[in-house]
Amino acid sequence: MSLVKILRTALTALATNKMRSALTVLGIIIGVTAVISLMSIGEGSQAAITSRIESLGTNLLYVRAGASSSGLVRGAQGSAATLTLEDADAIAELSSVAAVAPQTGTYAQVVAGTENTNTQIVGTTPEYLSVRNYEMAEGDFITDAQVEAKSLVAVLGSNVAETLFGDTSAVGQYVKINGRQFKVIGVLESKGSTGLGSQDDIVIAPITTVQYRLSSSRTVSGGKTVQTIYVQVVSSKQTDTAIQQITSLMEQRHDITNGQDDFTITSQQETIDTLKESTQVWVILLGAIAGISLLVGGIGIMNIMLVSVTERTREIGIRKALGAKRRDILLQFLIEAALMSLIGGAIGVLVGWGFSALISGMSLGGTTIETVMSVNIPILAVSVSAAIGIIFGLYPAYRAARLNPIEALRYE
Repeated sequence: MSLVKILRTALTALATNKMRSALTVLGIIIGVTAVISLMSIGEGSQAAITSRIESLGTNLLYVRAGASSSGLVRGAQGSAATLTLEDADAIAELSSVAAVAPQTGTYAQVVAGTENTNTQIVGTTPEYLSVRNYEMAEGDFITDAQVEAKSLVAVLGSNVAETLFGDTSAVGQYVKINGRQFKVIGVLESKGSTGLGSQDDIVIAPITTVQYRLSSSRTVSGGKTVQTIYVQVVSSKQTDTAIQQITSLMEQRHDITNGQDDFTITSQQETIDTLKESTQVWVILLGAIAGISLLVGGIGIMNIMLVSVTERTREIGIRKALGAKRRDILLQFLIEAALMSLIGGAIGVLVGWGFSALISGMSLGGTTIETVMSVNIPILAVSVSAAIGIIFGLYPAYRAARLNPIEALRYE
């Protein structure tokens, strides 16, 4: 019997029991829809994390001070006072470096009239705006002249500006930080949260102002320290070169000969990869949960196919008596099972795609659901559903093929 005839016979068999076939297909539809929806949520979470980390800047390296130690007690990374503004200036001269933005900071209460908030005070240089991908909503950013003069000026994050001044323009107003009066010269555009904290809940001032007016941290030699040096590499291809150049420079400047560096260098990609690894477990878990529903659909196919074999025992006997081979009977029932899986998979892809688009952007428990539908997800779902149809249809098909034609003809 030709494959076309077998396929036509399979379609006729499915059409004969429309309701039963539809309910069986429904199990596969639900399974595939669950796989696509949950996997797209997982992929969306990973994409959101990558996007938020990249919003911190592009091609970034983070040079941080090492950990301080007192006796047997070791402090957190960055707690040692080892980096200086001069280190940042030296790094900026390297050929693989496009821009450098040193940062120091503290937490303080910021007061404007009767309103106040406790927030992070960031001391930095004009390059910080471009290196960290910030944009101005109004006013101006700090300038080199203000850094040189240790000016008492501040740029507010959007959250801070809203808390202190509401709908009123903050530019030109004054705020008090640790009792000192700062003039607001600008407000940053909102960037939202990265998962590592809000990028809008900050106040930016010239780095020298923070070092000499708000912070007392100094190096062992008495110099003013910086906590982090953000380094923007010329291109992602030169990241490794930049790390080698910075390491060599810093070891030379800090007179390090024993290999025990008093600083650490972390790339932006390392941060993204680490967070992706942590969410990969979540994606796999979602896929496994969805896979259970697809497995249940496969069991439904096996159940219906076994019933079909029993109901069509006499038909199978007649086909064998007319010359049908075991292979023909096996293929017929396998194709019936595979067709139900493929039809259910195709419909499930459309339903899952639509459902993913529907829930994207919805808020659940204060968290915005983001979905990403990559081509691999529907291909995987349909492939798995077809495989399940064949696997779970194999035993009923084998059982049908093994029927004795004489006994089958006698079956009532």
